[in-house]
Amino acid sequence: MAFAFLAAQNPATAQTDAISNYFEKYMDNEDFTMVYLSPKMFELLGKLNLDELEDREAAEVMAVVSDLKGLRVLTTDINTQKLYDEAMSLLNVEDYEVLMTVRDEGENVNFWVKEGGGDVINELLLLVGGGDDFVLVSFVGNINLRKISKLANSVDIDGLEHLDKLDKEENQD
Repeated sequence: MAFAFLAAQNPATAQTDAISNYFEKYMDNEDFTMVYLSPKMFELLGKLNLDELEDREAAEVMAVVSDLKGLRVLTTDINTQKLYDEAMSLLNVEDYEVLMTVRDEGENVNFWVKEGGGDVINELLLLVGGGDDFVLVSFVGNINLRKISKLANSVDIDGLEHLDKLDKEENQD
């Protein structure tokens, strides 16, 4: 009862909990690939001196992740439509603004953002399903969309290749 009262008092926390609960529900399931980078990991990465990085690509990735506070990725290639439908029913996307939706050859790709005021984006949520993959990605922090799309080519984490779609959309404007 007290939990319901607290959740009603802070909808942002309730949404974060819904996302966290969805990740936790499947994180021990061997059918899923799960990646979690904690706020502490990003804090440590932020302390690296970007000028000392010799690899240009590594420096670009570090510039992107230095403003992040958390990253969660959940992917599988099993029951993708069922998982997509379940996620859509559990996640309250009304708390987010639609950034982009792509429906192509049975695959649904959705990007939502939660703005923090001005041009600052506090969260980027990606949900993909219905095709060959189910992907749920949550980025939290100060997010620059132009920079974050570069992660698609620089980091080998299943599901992040969908960030490429942000870059393509950005270049069409």
